[in-house]
Amino acid sequence: MLKAALAIARKDLTLLVGRGTGLVQSFLLGLLLIFIFRLSKGIGEVVSAQAAAAIFWVATLFCQVLVFTSLYALEESNGQRQALLLAPAPVQSVWLGKGLAGLFLLLFSQLIFLPAVIVFLDQSLEGGIAAGIAAIILTDLGLAALGSLLGLLAQGQAARASLLSIIVFPLLLPLLFAAIRPVAAFFDAPLSADAADWLKIILAFDPLFLAAGLLLFRLVYNSQ
Repeated sequence: MLKAALAIARKDLTLLVGRGTGLVQSFLLGLLLIFIFRLSKGIGEVVSAQAAAAIFWVATLFCQVLVFTSLYALEESNGQRQALLLAPAPVQSVWLGKGLAGLFLLLFSQLIFLPAVIVFLDQSLEGGIAAGIAAIILTDLGLAALGSLLGLLAQGQAARASLLSIIVFPLLLPLLFAAIRPVAAFFDAPLSADAADWLKIILAFDPLFLAAGLLLFRLVYNSQ
């Protein structure tokens, strides 16, 4: 399963990076959101570290939606889903492979968003860097796990697929709320006790999202 997933991830990254269009749109949308929040502040107004962290995650969330939609559109646009179903590997390999590809792209996008937040929102790296990096990686793991499932649902044409997307999407919000405070420690002060508690919440959500993607993917992929 892992070997097949790595092959799918490599194939998707090659195709998506080669085309470039979907990735550029994802990155530009995130940067545009950060810049718009900067414009919403008056001259001399200071953006708090927590607000900057929230903006960082909003940009990441919009990027996630576009990235995973693009990853699943690679097969849908060419009618090649059946080829993946006939491959001699568990169907969950598709979920895992696209999740790995999406995780890589999310981390890459954040290498762009984080400096943009620092520059446009007048932030500086103060402390809590190790914990902030841990929060970003752990949160991205959950976003990729559920995002890989959401990306598939976005391809469905039936009304039930759209409804299921609306139901599943809000599940990401608690994870993002939990990630705000640890990332705010990047720009404010060393990680406080309450921020450490938020990290524990992230660790609790990740296994749930991984299990949900692993168990539900076969049902959704075969039924679409």
